[in-house]
Amino acid sequence: MKRTWQVVEVSAVRPETARARTVRLRFPDAVVGVPGQHVDLRLTAEDGYQAVRSYSVAAWVPPRELELTVEELDDGEVSPFLVGVLSVGDQLEVRGPVGGWFTWTPDLAGPLQLIAGGSGVVPLMAMLRSHSEARSAAPTRLLYSVRSPEHVFYRGELAVIEQEDTQVMIDIAYSREAPDGQRVGRLTHEAVTASCFPPADAPAIYICGSTGFVEAVAAWLVEDGHDAGRIRTERYGG
Repeated sequence: MKRTWQVVEVSAVRPETARARTVRLRFPDAVVGVPGQHVDLRLTAEDGYQAVRSYSVAAWVPPRELELTVEELDDGEVSPFLVGVLSVGDQLEVRGPVGGWFTWTPDLAGPLQLIAGGSGVVPLMAMLRSHSEARSAAPTRLLYSVRSPEHVFYRGELAVIEQEDTQVMIDIAYSREAPDGQRVGRLTHEAVTASCFPPADAPAIYICGSTGFVEAVAAWLVEDGHDAGRIRTERYGG
C-alpha cells in the first residue's frame, strides 16, 4: 500500500449513470488491495489551491490498474471535474489504496450481507466482484437502495452476477420511481428485515451510504438482534 502521493494515468472512462462515471487508473507499478479500501485523489489548481477527496475502489484490474466510480455532486469541488472533464491520458495524484476496517476477502467464512444507499454501492461492488471471481461459497445478499432505475450503478453486471453466481441474491429498492409493479418508497425497517439474513445466521454486515441512511439501517439491524460487533459501516459526504 502506497501511503505517499504518486502520479497515475487515466487509462479508460465509461458512464454508469447520467451523473456518474467509472474511471480506470494505471499506476507506475503493480497495485493490489482488498475490497472495501479507498484511495485519496489530490487536484491542484493553477493558483496552487489543492483539494483532496477519498473514493472507494470499485475494482482491481491486475497488475497495475484499479477503477473508481464517482457520482457528481451539485456543490462538489472535485466530482464535477472527474465526471465531466477528466479524459483518457490525463494524470492525477493518488495515495493508497488504504483502509483496513471496512474490508472483506473471499477467505472469510459465513454469510455476507451488503447494504448500500446510492453511491455507497461502490465498495460493496468490489466485494461482490471479488466474491464471484473467487467462486466463494459464502451466501451473499445485496440490498441496494436508489432513487430510480436511472440511478442504478453497474446495472448490467449486477444482473449477470445474480444469474451466474448461485450464492448471490440482489434486491434493489426504489425510493422515488420504480419499474412497473415494484414498490416505491424509502427503505423501511420491515423491508430491511425481510431482505437480510436473520440474526441466527450471524452474517458479516457491511453498510455504506449517507450518514442518515447508515445510522438508521444499523440501528434497525441491532434492534432485530444482530450483533453490533459484526456490523461495519462506511459513510460518504454530500
